[in-house]
Amino acid sequence: MSDAPEPAGAPESPSLARQALTVPNLLSILRLALVPVFLWLLLGPEEDGWAVAILVFAGVSDWLDGKLARWLNQMSRLGQLLDPAADRLYIAATLLAFLVREIVPWWVVAALIGRELVVGVCLLVLRRNDYGPPEVTYIGKAATFNLMYAFPLLLLTQGGSAVAELARPVAYAFTIWGGALYLWSGALYVLQTVRAIALRRGAEIVG
Repeated sequence: MSDAPEPAGAPESPSLARQALTVPNLLSILRLALVPVFLWLLLGPEEDGWAVAILVFAGVSDWLDGKLARWLNQMSRLGQLLDPAADRLYIAATLLAFLVREIVPWWVVAALIGRELVVGVCLLVLRRNDYGPPEVTYIGKAATFNLMYAFPLLLLTQGGSAVAELARPVAYAFTIWGGALYLWSGALYVLQTVRAIALRRGAEIVG
């Protein structure tokens, strides 16, 4: 993890349209487009099986688009923005649905959504000081990985079947680890932001 985000100024890059037409970014766009479908499945007809299928696709494509970007040499600024945006939207949509359906307690949702609000404030502060968003950290990716496993498992815990009983301890374990890592990664983003602003203020004083 770098000590601070890179300044927003960067060499000229391809247009957004050209960046969007790469294979990794098309996967990310498809993942984003499925978020409202996923939320409707959970809150409308409560088709948990199809919702789990979309979550599985989201998790696999999240891993695959990064690999493809490196293999095909198609890494782009748009991809760096779309990937974490899709992750956060899936997490927020799932937490909202789980809160409405009382699958997880309100304080879990409050803690994780609070983390997103804090990170959003950090992004605004960085932008006002001419910095781009912080790089996605391994801890943040690990947190997303754990939560993406936890969410479908939590859906499987609904009911009194043998499958629900088997899934319950595993789901809770992934939820605890994923939630803890998610909060930790948020704290690291705050630290990156503080360091970046401190460096900028120090440079202004010296200048």
